[in-house]
Amino acid sequence: MGNFSANIVNQRFRAAYAELEKTNRIKGKSDIAKHLGTYNHVINSILKGERNITVDQLNKLFETFHINANFLFGITDELFLPGHAGDGMNTRPMSERSNSGRRNITLVPNRALAGYALEHRQDEFMEELPKFSVPNLEGDLVAFEISGDSMMPTVTNGDIVVCEPIERGTALRDNHVYVVVTDVVVAKRIQQSRDADSMVLISDNSEVYKPYSVDLNEVRQILKVKCRLTSHAIS
Repeated sequence: MGNFSANIVNQRFRAAYAELEKTNRIKGKSDIAKHLGTYNHVINSILKGERNITVDQLNKLFETFHINANFLFGITDELFLPGHAGDGMNTRPMSERSNSGRRNITLVPNRALAGYALEHRQDEFMEELPKFSVPNLEGDLVAFEISGDSMMPTVTNGDIVVCEPIERGTALRDNHVYVVVTDVVVAKRIQQSRDADSMVLISDNSEVYKPYSVDLNEVRQILKVKCRLTSHAIS
């Protein structure tokens, strides 16, 4: 069994749970489980360090209880978003809340990756995705939840990479990590081909995953990876 207790997000979730219960925003594990779309035994397992909280559960935690995403990632000690520390539970949709404190990073959870590949240029699709912020990361950014081990040890399963979309024609840097959107969304190192009609995508876990080429006319978007959020730290 993995050491889920060492996961900073799980540690911070336990602190958030304790504060929510202390301030009567929730009435125990069954109550918060209902709001997070899960079950009492799942919450109990997370609190006991026997499993990780999921990205979908985190999104619902942020939206329902005004929890500061940066607190959960271990970046700040401010548990609640500005203006909500003294409030009772508020379950209004995010679109109806105060816009103080701009959330400039759009999070694409694993379940939304297929939709992102098809609809990332559609404002309606993007507006439905959760938003958060990280200190010193400015601009309109996109974060992706990484699934799988193809980029280990640089990026591991469950990490979130924060990216900056780049304009078509912008110079790319060989052997740097980008998110490349075709009919799928992948995080890879790239090498540009001499014929300029394709690029090679390279996995860091090269013993298992071999490089492969994609035609540039199949590439819908490229995003430069600026940082990653891991279960232990930001780097």
